[in-house]
Amino acid sequence: MRQTTHAFLMLMITISVLLCSFQTRAIEVAAERGDQYLPMLEGKRVGLVVNQSARVGDQHLLDYLVDNQVNVTRIFAPEHGFRGNKGAGVYINDGKDAKTGVPIVSLYGTNKKPKPDQLTDIDMLVFDIQDVGVRFYTYLSTLFLTMEAAQQSGVSYLVLDRPNPNIAYVDGPVLDPRFRSFVGMLPVPVLHGMTLGELALMSVGEGWLRSPGQLDLTVIPVASYSAQDDYELPIAPSPNLPNQRAIYLYPSLCLFEATQVSVGRGSDFPFQVFGHDQVRLGTFAFSPRSIPGAAMHPKLKGKTVYGEDLRYSGQRGLSLDWLVQAYSAFAQQGNTLINSPSFFDKLAGTDVIRLALAQGLKAHQIEAIWQQEVQAFKTRRLPYLLYARE
Repeated sequence: MRQTTHAFLMLMITISVLLCSFQTRAIEVAAERGDQYLPMLEGKRVGLVVNQSARVGDQHLLDYLVDNQVNVTRIFAPEHGFRGNKGAGVYINDGKDAKTGVPIVSLYGTNKKPKPDQLTDIDMLVFDIQDVGVRFYTYLSTLFLTMEAAQQSGVSYLVLDRPNPNIAYVDGPVLDPRFRSFVGMLPVPVLHGMTLGELALMSVGEGWLRSPGQLDLTVIPVASYSAQDDYELPIAPSPNLPNQRAIYLYPSLCLFEATQVSVGRGSDFPFQVFGHDQVRLGTFAFSPRSIPGAAMHPKLKGKTVYGEDLRYSGQRGLSLDWLVQAYSAFAQQGNTLINSPSFFDKLAGTDVIRLALAQGLKAHQIEAIWQQEVQAFKTRRLPYLLYARE
């Protein structure tokens, strides 16, 4: 009996230690660390660069700040809008938040960068948007352009950092400045393995901001977070990345956006499948349809598309295998996979991938091309890392 009691006590102690360890390691996004930044906002006129992912628990950051008597004068909304219910590339008009009456300026309409007259009544811009760690995901470009605007107008800038669900991966070609665009603005790899807070620090430290002046930048880090943490997003970052599987597959599938191939926009599983109606790329069949708020006019709408179902794939990071296979399948039928070479090169940040495909190189041969520059980037980013890496 005594031995049983002792064993039970030891078990309870072990469980208590594990629970304490778990509680100590609970990830706390920067927006939830109000004690770290609310004093900085006191007496300030604040502009927000946010979308639906700016959450403080179950409350939107805007409502949280208003409840804490912060004077929010304007909201700047990125691609997909303030509520995150607009499809990719959809033009978004300015508006007003129905609950608070705060004006909303679209950064995916007539301008992608705040104009000087839109910052005259702002002392500090606060950025809080969930990213997925991929260069061509445009929230990084919005961060960069709003930082430039703030620097130009003498406005302070605060980043409330969030985890990167793809932080473990650094891969893909570093952006060639000849192919700089809104889907690729910074000289980083496709997968940069950094949070937006770290990239904000790097943008300042490396002198990437092109506006005159010196930016007053503050980054509030995520608490109890490291690159070894497997962080699952509590809310979809955009309509066509609805779950963790799509986020993991996005780096490998997005280049198909500049081709004839559908990546599932207009289906219940965007960025988790791919296929074509004439060149069969597999046996899985789906039919893209119009989905308001996600894909009004999807590629191959109404067609029966045949390809691969990747919903149960374990792929993470960057793989060109599917792209190379599709390129070969199209070529065998005398067809051309890439129907928008300019956009393809902008997504890739280089023409190297497209030219290598034309030469018939295999996936591993193409991926070997940029490994040296990836290693150089890893060294270059070291001074700006906020979280432990292996």
